[in-house]
Amino acid sequence: MAGNQRARAGVLSTAALVGVILAPSATAEIQVFACEPEWASLAEEVGGDLVSAYSATHGLQDPHHIRARPSLIAKIRRADLLFCSGAELEAGWLPVLMQRGAGKTVQPGQPGHLMATDYVKVLEKPEIIDRSLGDIHSGGNPHVHLDPRNIEVLASELAARLSRIDPANEAAYRSSLETFRVRWTEASVRWNEQAEALRGMKVIAHHKAWTYLFHWAGLEQFAVLERVPGIPPTVPHLQQILEQVRGATGIKAILRTPYEPTAAADWLSEKTGIPVVELPYTVGGHPDVENIYALFDRTLSLLKEAQNQP
Repeated sequence: MAGNQRARAGVLSTAALVGVILAPSATAEIQVFACEPEWASLAEEVGGDLVSAYSATHGLQDPHHIRARPSLIAKIRRADLLFCSGAELEAGWLPVLMQRGAGKTVQPGQPGHLMATDYVKVLEKPEIIDRSLGDIHSGGNPHVHLDPRNIEVLASELAARLSRIDPANEAAYRSSLETFRVRWTEASVRWNEQAEALRGMKVIAHHKAWTYLFHWAGLEQFAVLERVPGIPPTVPHLQQILEQVRGATGIKAILRTPYEPTAAADWLSEKTGIPVVELPYTVGGHPDVENIYALFDRTLSLLKEAQNQP
């Protein structure tokens, strides 16, 4: 009898031990649904192991135009925090996800609803809203992530939001934010020095995707291939740019993102000899750009190469 009791006790002890091993962690990961890769990367930097970040778009995809797929609806349904650019960048698909899948915690006005353009200075706010002017955003240019100063501001706001959603780990978020600030400040010193060397560099852009980069680094946008935002370049407009380029000097590059059509930039390059430079635009826009630090490292390196071309 005693032997049977000891055997049963051994089985119970083993079961209890297995239960401890297999039990879920007391601290569940905060699920971050990012609309763009740059915000998923920032969430990973600030949240560390306490968050699991998912990006609805990738670096080779135009964030203006994606489908509100069932998989995205499922992802946003589980989200504790929504982190997007805002200013209507995601107007074509995010409202569908919000309506069909988003819970109360990520609705506007809640701690889990974070739009980047609500917390930094937004450039190029239009005075007139008219669809004939193309795909303009009434809230201004939404590509705020290409100014490193904006990233630091948003990191602080993100940490505050995570602390409100997950107050038990507030100290951990504060510590992670401070670590991020130190590293970001060190990197910014290097980037500012590199940007200073680029100041005044003339470039042509396919789309107004680089406004914040130009504003921060002091580059001069000589022309834009799109006559109006979001509308493919027209032949008359390209011919007009060609004539302007022939009467100018010192234009170093034609810039485009990895997801933009190549025909217009390549045509102008062939006519003028100005090289086309594909900048990563966001995390994942180049194989080497795996996080937001690498985004600025790679971007500035490519611009420097273009500047040094004869």
